[in-house]
Amino acid sequence: MTQDLFGAVDAPDGMTRPLAVRMRPSSVDEVVGQSRVLGEGSPLRRLANPASKGSLTAPSSVILFGPPGVGKTTLAYIVARQSGRVFEELSAVTSGV
Repeated sequence: MTQDLFGAVDAPDGMTRPLAVRMRPSSVDEVVGQSRVLGEGSPLRRLANPASKGSLTAPSSVILFGPPGVGKTTLAYIVARQSGRVFEELSAVTSGV
């Protein structure tokens, strides 16, 4: 009889995801710091508002850049989820740029 030491563990849903993913903020209000970038009336705050057809109040696209680990991907996921907009992730590393 062999034991599969690397088989699926009976863990609650979501518990198999990395801790960093589980602890990410889920709304713009949960993001700590960056008040200049995420303050009321800022372009990213407007972009996070639910999209309405024909709305010209928010930018149609945004490029986030900066060093690794500063929250670019987390912020992009939050904005996409809150606004209901289409989210297209592009990484220079994986796109061959």
